[in-house]
Amino acid sequence: MLSLEQINLRRGPDLLLEEASFVLHKGWRVGLVGRNGTGKSSLFKLIMGELESDGGNLNCPNDWRLAMMAQEVPALAQPAVDYVLDGHKALRRAERKLADAESAGDNHAIAVAHGELEALHAWQQPARAATLLAGLGFSETQQRQPVSSFSGGWRMRLNLAQVLMSDADLLLLDEPTNHLDLDAILWLQSYLIQQPGALLVISHDRAFLDATVNQILHIERQKLHHYSGGYSDFERQRAEQLALQQKMHDKQQAQVAHLQTFIRRFKAKASKAKQAQSRVKALEKLELIAPAHVDSGFSFDFHMPEKLPNPMENLEQVQCGYRNNEGDVAILSQVSLSLRPESRLGLLGPNGAGKSTLIRTLVGELPPLAGRFEKDRDLAVGYFHQQQVDRLDHSDTPYQMLSRFYPKWSESQLRSELGRFGFHGDDVFAPVGRFSGGEKSRLALAMIVQEKPALLVLDEPANHLDLDMREALTLALQAFEGAVVMVSHDRHLLETTVDEFWLVANGEVRRFDGDLDDYARWLQQNRKDGKPVREEKTDDGLDAKARRQQAAQKREQLRPLKKQVEQQEKQLAECDKQLAQVEQALSDDSLYTDDARRNEMNGLLGDQARLKKQHDELEGALLDAMEALEEAEAKLD
Repeated sequence: MLSLEQINLRRGPDLLLEEASFVLHKGWRVGLVGRNGTGKSSLFKLIMGELESDGGNLNCPNDWRLAMMAQEVPALAQPAVDYVLDGHKALRRAERKLADAESAGDNHAIAVAHGELEALHAWQQPARAATLLAGLGFSETQQRQPVSSFSGGWRMRLNLAQVLMSDADLLLLDEPTNHLDLDAILWLQSYLIQQPGALLVISHDRAFLDATVNQILHIERQKLHHYSGGYSDFERQRAEQLALQQKMHDKQQAQVAHLQTFIRRFKAKASKAKQAQSRVKALEKLELIAPAHVDSGFSFDFHMPEKLPNPMENLEQVQCGYRNNEGDVAILSQVSLSLRPESRLGLLGPNGAGKSTLIRTLVGELPPLAGRFEKDRDLAVGYFHQQQVDRLDHSDTPYQMLSRFYPKWSESQLRSELGRFGFHGDDVFAPVGRFSGGEKSRLALAMIVQEKPALLVLDEPANHLDLDMREALTLALQAFEGAVVMVSHDRHLLETTVDEFWLVANGEVRRFDGDLDDYARWLQQNRKDGKPVREEKTDDGLDAKARRQQAAQKREQLRPLKKQVEQQEKQLAECDKQLAQVEQALSDDSLYTDDARRNEMNGLLGDQARLKKQHDELEGALLDAMEALEEAEAKLD
C-alpha cells in the first residue's frame, strides 16, 4: 500500500497540504477532487518523486510500478503506435537487452532476453497498443502517422494511451477526459474498470468518477478527507457533515454570545469580576467551529430573453457543409429540424461525424448548401465554443468586457456581476492573456449571459470548468427559459439539462430514441458491425424517448406549483431574517435599563410580535404549497 503520513507540502509561499495523511491500498480506485489550486496536481508530483515534501513521510512499496500521464508531447517523427508502446517500460528494456545481446553475439544473453520477452507476451503488445489507440479514436491509418502530425488534443490522447500501456501498479491520471469526446470517455471508463491496478484520478467529470472510482479523496483547507464510494456518495456524505457542522456552529455561537454578554455586563463589577474572568478564559479556550458553507463562489443564471420567437429556426431537407475553391463539400444531408422555445436538444455522434458542422449552420456561421432554412430575425443566439474562448482578446480585461454591455453601471455593480463567475479583487482588471483555460471559459459564459439569448447553442461548454462551475452551469441551464442545443462529453450535464437526443452519424441527423446508456450500447454495437442497436423497451412498454417526453410534460405541469413553493420559501426566509435582526436588537440590555430607549424597545417588541405572526402564516402557506405539490406529483407518478 502507498501511505502519506503527516505530509506538509508547499508550492512557493503557498501551503497546499498540512499534516495530510492517507493510505491507498492495492487495487483501490480513488478520485482526487478539490477546487482549482488546492494542490491536486502537486500531490501527484509528490507521489511520483518530482516534488519533495516539507515534512512528513511518503511510503511506497519498492516493487510498485507508478505511471503518470504526461501533460506535454514533443513533436516526434515516431509513429503513434510506437510512441504508445514506449509506455511499456519492461518491454522496451527487454527489447534493448535483445538488441545489445545480438550486437555482442552473446547467445546466452539472447536466450535470456527472449525469455523475458516471452514472459511479457511481447508479440501481443503491438496489437494491444493498436486496441488502445482505436478505443481513443485513432483510425488504423492515424496509428501509423508520426506524433508530430497530430494537434495538441490528439497528442494528449497519445499520452493517455501510453500510460494505459504501462501495466503500472498505480496509474495517476490528471484530467484524462479533458481532450476526449463522449465516445472515447465511455470506452476509457470501461477499460479502467477492468484494469487490476490501483488508480488515482483527477477529474471534473462527475459521471466519469461515479463510473470508475470507489473512493474519493477531497482536498479542502490544506487537509485530505477520505470518503468511501463514488462522487455522488461523496456529495451526500459531505452534505450531511456540513449540515451537522452548521448545527454545531450555531449552537456554539449561542454559547459564545452568552459568555460575551456575561463578560460585558459584569467584568466591571468587583463582586462579579472573578466569574467574568473565568468566562473570558472559557471563551479563549473555546475552539471555534467554522461555519458550513458552499465556498465555490459561482452562482449565476441566464437573463430572461427579451423575445422568445416560436418557431426560432426551421430546417427542411437542409444540406450542411462548406464551400471551397473546388465547390460544395456536403457533410450532412436531408436535415429536418425545428427549434422552439421548449426545445432542449443534446447532440450525440462519433467524433468527426458533423456535430460542429450542424451547430455552425444553426448559428449562421455556415450557410446551408441546399434545402430550406428559416430563422426568426429577432432571435438572439448565445453561442459557446472553444474557438470563441481561444479568440478572446488577450489584452482585454473582464471589467472592460462587461462595461461594454453596461456602460452606465458603477464599478461595484460590474464587480458584483463578475463575482458571480468567480472573478474577484484584482482579477477583474487582469488581462485575459494571463487566465487559465477554465477562467477564459467562465469569462466567455459571463459574456453570453449578458446577451440575453433566447437560444443557447453550446459546443462543449464544460471544457476546463471545475466541478463547482459545472454545477452552477447545470443549475443555470435548468432554469433557462429559452431553447438549448448542446454538444458535451459531460454526461451529468446532458442528463440534467436536455429532454431529447439527436444522433449525428453517417451523414444524417435523426432523433435518437434512447438515453445515454442506449447510446453507449449503440457505440459498442456500431464498433463491431457498423449497425445501430435497436431501441430497448422497458417493462412498461415505453422507450427512453417516451419516458423523456413524459418527464418533460410532468415538469411543465409541476412548474407553477414548484414556483409557488420557492416563492413561499423565499418569503419565509426573509421573514426569518427580519425576525432574527429584531431579536438581536432586543438582546441589547440597555434597552431595558435606559428610559430614553423605552419607545425603541416597545417598537421592537411590536415588530417581534408582528413578525412571529407573519412567520406562522407563511409557514402554514408553505406547508400547503408543499402538500399541493406532493399531491400533484403523486397523481402524475
